[in-house]
Amino acid sequence: MTNLAANLSMMFNEVDFLDRFEVAAKAGFKGVEYLFPYDYSAEQIKDKLDKYNLTQVLFDFPAGDWDAGDRGCASFPDRVGEFQDGVGKAIEYAKVLECGRLTVLAGKATSNVSAITMHNTLVDNMKFASEAVAGSDITVLLEAINTIDIPGYSVFRTNQSRAVVEATGADNVKVQYDIYHMQIMEGDVTRTIDNNMDVIGHFQLADNPGRHEPGSGEINYDFLLPHIDSLGYEGWIGCEYAPAGDTVSGLLWAAKYL
Repeated sequence: MTNLAANLSMMFNEVDFLDRFEVAAKAGFKGVEYLFPYDYSAEQIKDKLDKYNLTQVLFDFPAGDWDAGDRGCASFPDRVGEFQDGVGKAIEYAKVLECGRLTVLAGKATSNVSAITMHNTLVDNMKFASEAVAGSDITVLLEAINTIDIPGYSVFRTNQSRAVVEATGADNVKVQYDIYHMQIMEGDVTRTIDNNMDVIGHFQLADNPGRHEPGSGEINYDFLLPHIDSLGYEGWIGCEYAPAGDTVSGLLWAAKYL
């Protein structure tokens, strides 16, 4: 059965962040995810989850100075300490929120650091995160992101994220497969999913072009979502899209899953 989680960083922006939990629940969602919780206390968010009977599905490790253009710091050898501090902070939140998935953002490539060094640093940081959550139910995820939306992003294909995951040698490290990002970078998403289900720990979706709701673009979600279900996937699929209009009005596509 397809389990959809509302991404509260992108959906229900008609209201303030802490009010999005209520409207997501009223729209029929049972799970939520978002980029970062760190502007609020874990207790504030947990109160919302409990009040509206929502599961906290996923959020990201701290990713540097987002407003200044950072899109992760896990690949930079001069920021290992910053990344490790962020791991501790994320785990503190995850324990309170009972969240089982934390995503690493690799960051944008830079001419000052070689691709090999960035890869090796990322692997080491993923190992650190894996060891930090050992003994818990938390899975560490790595997401590949398209280089149209984030020019220069350093992990932008499925084989890259898979290679890092495999290099960690850890059972609690998986790929976060974003269908929208990989449709842009690779296409052939069904075959790619089939070939990588053994390392995929979470899915996200949006249509392309525009990154709006399914049904607005070229991706056949009426085929793809049942196909993922047929592969035995029992996890959540995060709706990480920007509604073309009002969020609730754009949820007709999801009615059969909510």
